[in-house]
Amino acid sequence: MRNPLVDYPTAAERLKEVTDTLEQGIKDLFESGRYAEYLKIMSKFHRYSYNNALLIALQYPGASRIAGFQAWKKDFGRTVKRGEKGIRILAPCPYQTMVEREKIDPTTRRPVLDENGRPVKENVMVKRQSFKVATVFDVSQTEGKELPSLCVNELTGSVEHYNTLIPAVEAVSPVPVYFNFPFPSAAKGCFSHIEQCVYVRPGMSEVQTLKTLIHEVSHAKCHALPVENGIVTGLPEKDRHTREVEAESIAYVVCHHFGVDTSDYSFGYIAGWSKNRELEELKSSLEFIRETAAELIDGIERQCPELYPVLPRQEQAKKHTSQQR
Repeated sequence: MRNPLVDYPTAAERLKEVTDTLEQGIKDLFESGRYAEYLKIMSKFHRYSYNNALLIALQYPGASRIAGFQAWKKDFGRTVKRGEKGIRILAPCPYQTMVEREKIDPTTRRPVLDENGRPVKENVMVKRQSFKVATVFDVSQTEGKELPSLCVNELTGSVEHYNTLIPAVEAVSPVPVYFNFPFPSAAKGCFSHIEQCVYVRPGMSEVQTLKTLIHEVSHAKCHALPVENGIVTGLPEKDRHTREVEAESIAYVVCHHFGVDTSDYSFGYIAGWSKNRELEELKSSLEFIRETAAELIDGIERQCPELYPVLPRQEQAKKHTSQQR
């Protein structure tokens, strides 16, 4: 039996308990009928190359679901709103052309020679790949039939010590934070690689604002790409699915530590970015999520000594024990 004054749960153990809750909550969502319906619709959205993903992010930060004008109408029962400006990407445009080349012997795999010892030429049809500019639209630019959701509804409610916590999170952010959103997107926030700053949409509830801020600060802390002369010069080490799962998981853990429950939003958000029911992205990132969340929690608490004074070990134990009663 534990002695609460000596052998109380460590910070790492408490973080593991929270991430275990997160994992179980998403598993439960996977087993619901909502997830099967969600996958059926989401499978119709195309995956975009890194270059196109970057083009989309630069033109419409926060874009989440992208499709062409006709695809929105035919596949999803939605129409593009009047006056919306399209997002320009590069679409593959394969074509065939006739070329002359050396004839190859199918057995020896060597060029076929004529009686003079010169390579025999032949005309063959080959496939080439070119690209053309195509226009697509984000779901926020459309209206019509509702897409199935995983109950990722905007969070509501107030946060205790909100006016202390927000500046504390800003202080631990590696980049400046601006509470405005100068982009034509319905996103609640974004981390701009080019501008090296975080934007958070104003006018949201305290819970949603705090969660969004921590999510975007996590991106800035963990997923920033090198930029030179206003141009991104590197490639991300992790795919977008993993980056989004990590940022939202970190936000969930940090918010939970400060008494803010975001499970209704975070579970569905993470499930929506997971590629399968095995939670591959979450499991491979769990230790990274816990370590990063711990760093943020420590940094935020150091910014709020009046709320979170540094206590001797025995006093921490008494405090933790009283919180469990």
